[in-house]
Amino acid sequence: MWTEKELEDYLKKNLTIKRYEHSLAVRDSAVLLAKKYKVDEDKARLAGLIHDCAKDLKDEEILNLARGQGFEISEVCYKSPQILHGLVGAIVAKDIFKVTDDEILNAITYHTTGRGNMTSLEKIIYLADFIEPNRNFPGVEVLRDLAFKDLEKALFLAFDNTINFVILKGELLHPDTVIARNDIILRNNF
Repeated sequence: MWTEKELEDYLKKNLTIKRYEHSLAVRDSAVLLAKKYKVDEDKARLAGLIHDCAKDLKDEEILNLARGQGFEISEVCYKSPQILHGLVGAIVAKDIFKVTDDEILNAITYHTTGRGNMTSLEKIIYLADFIEPNRNFPGVEVLRDLAFKDLEKALFLAFDNTINFVILKGELLHPDTVIARNDIILRNNF
């Protein structure tokens, strides 16, 4: 597996400066959340750093990489290929960076959509991506505060924010996000 320095160099070369800085901030936020919730900090650090390694690929590249690995592309993903940047990021992590840990690969895969029955690491990477210090949207401070008090409620709020944002843009919702939100409600009796 690549060293952190090698990964940072790759990201610096292959992402915009803003996306690179975001990746570093997600890494740091993920470590803080992992400490709080007693999740493996090394896994959180790695997943947080490389979660967006495929984000700046062109839509056609993302689709081709996913198809090339035998993944079926849903109509939602064809219309919004960037939804697949997590899946393709996990492919890059496995094939190029030689990451073999399934927990890390799944956290990268689902950091955009979420899914039902998420692991603690998946929840942490999803939230770290949402609350890192460079993020600036209405309600982010409330979400940052909540993330360090109640992981489940913070995740629920993050899903609501994501769904509302996608609806306001007039775009398609990924079914995994709806499933993830419903799962959080059912597991926590919200």
